[in-house]
Amino acid sequence: MPDVLVQADAAAGEPPLPEYDLIELLFFAYRDFVGDADRLLADYGFGRAHHRVMHFVSRRPGLTIAELLDLLRITKQSLNRVLKELIDTGFVEQRAGLSDRRQRLLFVSPRGRALALELSELQSARINRALARCEPGTRAAAAGFLAAMIDPMGPDGSRPPRRGLER
Repeated sequence: MPDVLVQADAAAGEPPLPEYDLIELLFFAYRDFVGDADRLLADYGFGRAHHRVMHFVSRRPGLTIAELLDLLRITKQSLNRVLKELIDTGFVEQRAGLSDRRQRLLFVSPRGRALALELSELQSARINRALARCEPGTRAAAAGFLAAMIDPMGPDGSRPPRRGLER
């Protein structure tokens, strides 16, 4: 029924109604999706920023700090505290670049790899439970929808890095 109203409004030249149902579903899905990881991270005194760093450093060994900043679209100041805590607690290692010793390459330690895997398994289990309740082909549709939701350009007009985003 709501689709009929949106079509009628559009036909009448009125702007479409906000997508309240999808907006709320995204809010609630995100809350629960990150909530699983939040509970585990709390055991270590970590938060969502730590999770994001751990995820991408574990998925892309040798990632530079500059690449991580571009990927997360955050400032160096925002990253410093989180990265320092992950290094100081032995979850992430920082190594000098091979060709440029000033460059800092990031790697997860064995301890960091174990935590990143545990976090990914928690979130994968939620995704798989949801997909199991849907029609065949839903994974591809969901992936397409989520990819379409990502801005192709950053706020400064830059493109997000693509290295390692393929499945």
